[in-house]
This record gives sequence, structure tokens and C-alpha cells, in this order.
Amino acid sequence: MAKMHVKKGDTVKVISGKDKGKQGVILEAYPKKSRVLVEGVNVVKKHAKPSQDNPQGGILNQEAPIHSSNVMPIDPKSGEPTRVGYKVENDNKVRIAKKSGETLDK
Repeated sequence: MAKMHVKKGDTVKVISGKDKGKQGVILEAYPKKSRVLVEGVNVVKKHAKPSQDNPQGGILNQEAPIHSSNVMPIDPKSGEPTRVGYKVENDNKVRIAKKSGETLDK
């Protein structure tokens, strides 16, 4: 399983692709595929047949996963995108923002 620099609940900025510059919260992470689902990013149209849940059917808008290398976490101090570093505190490995040194883990 690949180790990812971001995880569910992180606020990230898209750094490449059609949604470059957008910000959002990671709704789901797929480490085996190195992909993340970001709120409001990479919205695609899905054609749905009428079903029990959706009796009308029709065309729905939903987010599709993007590669994790296309997002950077937002620095909690400055609000800018930052790279991720790792540090051991109290026998726990925590993620830190390279720009400010703040911890990214809650």
C-alpha cells in the first residue's frame, strides 16, 4: 500500500489539472490507487437510470477521484499550499507543514 502525504479531512489546494487553484476538503482517500476525492473538484456528470432511490433518473453531478500528487495540503498558519514533512513527537510520527513547521495532524 502506498503512503500518501494527505488524508481524509485535510484541506487541500489543487496544483494541476482542469481544476487548478481550487480548494476543498478531502472526503475520501484511496491509498492503493494513490487517489483522493476532493469536495467540489473534478465534478463529472453521471447518467443514472431510474431506481428505487432515484425514481426520476437523469443526469447527476458528482465528484470523481484525482491523483494525490495533484493536491497540496494548506498550511494552517499562512493558508498557503505547503509540502509535508514528518517528525516524531512523544513516540508518534506526525506530519508537519514545511513552510511554517506547524503540525498538520489534529
